[in-house]
Amino acid sequence: MEINEKKRRAPGRFAVVMTLLFVLLLFALVLNLAVGSVRLSLAGIWELLKRGRDASTESIILFNVRMPRMLLAAVLGGALAVSGFLLQSFFRNPIAGPFVLGISSGAKMIVGVTMIFLAGSIQMNPGAMVIAAFAGSLLITALVLLFSQKVKNMELLLVVGIMVGYICSAVTDMAVTFASEQDIVNLKYWSMGTFSGKGWEHVVTALVICIPAVLASWLLSKPMGAYALGEGYAKSMGVAVKPFRLALILLSSLLSACVTALAGPISFVGIAVPHITRTLLKSSRPALVIPAAFLAGAVFCVFCDLIARTVFSPTELNIGTVTSIFGAPVVISMMISRRRREG
Repeated sequence: MEINEKKRRAPGRFAVVMTLLFVLLLFALVLNLAVGSVRLSLAGIWELLKRGRDASTESIILFNVRMPRMLLAAVLGGALAVSGFLLQSFFRNPIAGPFVLGISSGAKMIVGVTMIFLAGSIQMNPGAMVIAAFAGSLLITALVLLFSQKVKNMELLLVVGIMVGYICSAVTDMAVTFASEQDIVNLKYWSMGTFSGKGWEHVVTALVICIPAVLASWLLSKPMGAYALGEGYAKSMGVAVKPFRLALILLSSLLSACVTALAGPISFVGIAVPHITRTLLKSSRPALVIPAAFLAGAVFCVFCDLIARTVFSPTELNIGTVTSIFGAPVVISMMISRRRREG
C-alpha cells in the first residue's frame, strides 16, 4: 500500500519539482544576461532583444558573449547530469559518473592528442572535437567494462576508474612535451574547463548532439527501470539486456564526450546532480529523473558559471573549480549516508 501511495504521489511531486527547476533556470539565465563587468538592466536587455543585433557594445556583449555562453552552460550541464544518471543506472551504483570512472579523462586525452598532433591536417571545429572526445570516452568505457567483469566490488572499480584517469592525464602531459607553445596555451585553456569564448556554433553543436541523446535516454526509461531490479527481472520483462546495456554506454559516452569537447572536463556534476534530483523527487523512476536531472544540471551549471565569472571579476575561475566546491560535499555526504545504511 505504501509503495502504491508513493507511486500516486510521484507525478504531482514531479510537476512541482519541474516547475521549481524551470523558474530557477529562468532566473539564472536572466542573471547571466544582466550581471558582469558591464551590467545590463532588465529594461535594457528587453530593448536589445526587441531591437536585435547591431554594432553597439551592449548588443555585442548580449548576443555574442553572454547569450551563447549561458545557453551552452545550460545544455551541457543538463547533458552531463543525464550522462551521470545513465552510468549510475548501468552500474547500479549512485557513485558512478563520467569524471570518477575516468571517462572524461579519456575524452580529454584523445582531444589533447588530436589538438597537438593532428590540428594541422584536421580542422578542429566543434564537431571534430566531439568525435575525438567520443572516441576517447568509448576507449575508457571499454576498459572500465573489462575491469567490471573481473572486479565485482564497486568501490574497487571506482578506484580503477580513478587510476585510469591518472594514466590518461599522464599520457596527455607526455603529449604536451612535444607540443608547440601555442598548442600548449590552447590545450591548457581548454583542459581547465570553461564556457568562456564559446560562440553560437558551439551552442548549435551541443543542441544537435545532446537533445536527441537525452530524448533517446528518456525513451529507454521503461527498460532502465526493469534493469534497476536486476538483469534476470529485466529479461523476464522482455528487455534485450545486451543491446540495452550497449545503448546506455553509447548514449552516456556521447553526452559526456560532447561536454568535454566543447567545455573541457567538468567534475562532480554527473554524480551530484542525479543524487540531488532523486532526493527532490523522492523517486528513482528514470522517466521522472531524466527530465528533472537535465533541468537540474542546467540550473547547477548556469549558476556555477555565473559564480566563476563574477566572484573575482575580472579574473575568472575555472568552471570545474566551482562545480567541485559545490558538488564534492554532496558526493561525500552521499557516500557517508550509503555507508551508514550498509553498516
